[in-house]
Amino acid sequence: MMKFKPNQTRIYDGEGFKRRAACLCFRNEKEDEVLLVSSSRHPDQWIVPGGGMEPEEEPCGAAVREVYEEAGVKGKLGRLLGVFEHNQDRKHRTYVYVLTVTETLEDWEDSVNIGRLLLYDDIWLGSTIFPHFFTPSCMSFV
Repeated sequence: MMKFKPNQTRIYDGEGFKRRAACLCFRNEKEDEVLLVSSSRHPDQWIVPGGGMEPEEEPCGAAVREVYEEAGVKGKLGRLLGVFEHNQDRKHRTYVYVLTVTETLEDWEDSVNIGRLLLYDDIWLGSTIFPHFFTPSCMSFV
């Protein structure tokens, strides 16, 4: 099923969940620093880059596209971490992959258009972000 929103088509599965894809983007293969981007909806919160799938798009392709659009990075797509459901304020089902960053752009679509920021955070030791400024739906990915 598809629903239309200005500049965007929303794709839903048979159970009414919005189909989404995201990546936990790591600086290197040690997976000790994760990339976060500022939320467009709540700029004081940090999120994992991801978003809605487009018609005929596979989850892995959507995840790579969303990371490029929201964080300005390219990388090596790795394993599927899982499929996460969020049923509270918005009903969506998100496919979350691991991506090892190989290239970071200085300027990218969301940095120019909406002033989105990115940072790497040490998720294992001395984390400055987790979980203080992380949106609740993204916490389930980690």
